[in-house]
Amino acid sequence: MQIKQFDPSVDTAQLRACFEMTEAGWPIDHPNLPAWPLESFTGKWIHGFDECPQQAWLAGEADGPVGGYLLRLPEKENEARARCILIVAPEHRRRGIGTALLKHCAEQARRAGRSWLQSDVRDDSAGAGFAAAVGGRGGIAEVSRVLDLDPALPERLATLRSAAQPHAGGYTLLSWSGVTPDSHMDRVVRLHNAMSDAPRDEGVEPVIWDADRVRKADQKGIESGLHSHSVVACHDASGEFAALTEIILDRGTPEWGFQGVTVVLPKYRGHRLGLLVKIEMLELLAGKAPDVRRIFTDNAGSNEHMIAINEQLGFQIKDVTRSWELDLAVFGQ
Repeated sequence: MQIKQFDPSVDTAQLRACFEMTEAGWPIDHPNLPAWPLESFTGKWIHGFDECPQQAWLAGEADGPVGGYLLRLPEKENEARARCILIVAPEHRRRGIGTALLKHCAEQARRAGRSWLQSDVRDDSAGAGFAAAVGGRGGIAEVSRVLDLDPALPERLATLRSAAQPHAGGYTLLSWSGVTPDSHMDRVVRLHNAMSDAPRDEGVEPVIWDADRVRKADQKGIESGLHSHSVVACHDASGEFAALTEIILDRGTPEWGFQGVTVVLPKYRGHRLGLLVKIEMLELLAGKAPDVRRIFTDNAGSNEHMIAINEQLGFQIKDVTRSWELDLAVFGQ
């Protein structure tokens, strides 16, 4: 087996091979989620999920590709860590290819000065068993939920809104579609940075946002075929944005919406604003994206407040995933 690096922006045949192997394994690896369409897969492998360098590698034998991986190397935070998306074609699994690819990926991460290698894996899957077998350490539970936009939802939203509004006097809900307007940028940056107190694995640093980073993230989404909708709660007296929620739409899966950030600034918590911005978002989608029939979200299992909001809205648990971590000082030596 040969493992070779390739440039996904140029080597379209190799990129397509990685996509096809990922697509073939998706029903096994992610049975409760729609597969990434080719356009958004391409965007993720070329432009990235966020702002950091990445390497694409393809493994092949005489009869064709058998696996590959995408290695991501954060530069602004978590510089001791690397993240890996590992692919093995379903028909080539349980032959040691995953282990060989992981060892290769670990060596590339070490060469980049990293001490830890991380990957997200679904609980009770073959991938979780593999991660444990190679000496990985599982992180906190991330609980995935899906909301079906059924005919009973509008009445449920109206009831929830009526109960929440008396707690939210002095706030106005605003929305926009697409990139963050310049007039909102500073207030949106402040909200993104409020996510720093969200539950995370030990030793993992929060992302620090600024206007440039938000603009680049918006642009990467566009380049991947994604479109966003945002709703904020504005504090009338100060003009400050107190809460934000985002939904990401992928034109390759028009029946699905994907929850982005939902956050309330600490000093404004307790006014039902997290619930109200999510209600407003669901009502907005009914008009602007009527093809959407399901919303996917995930939260740390310890995030009781956001989980309570999602349960009120009707989200149902589908999966639990964890970020598994390998100590590169030990693995593969």
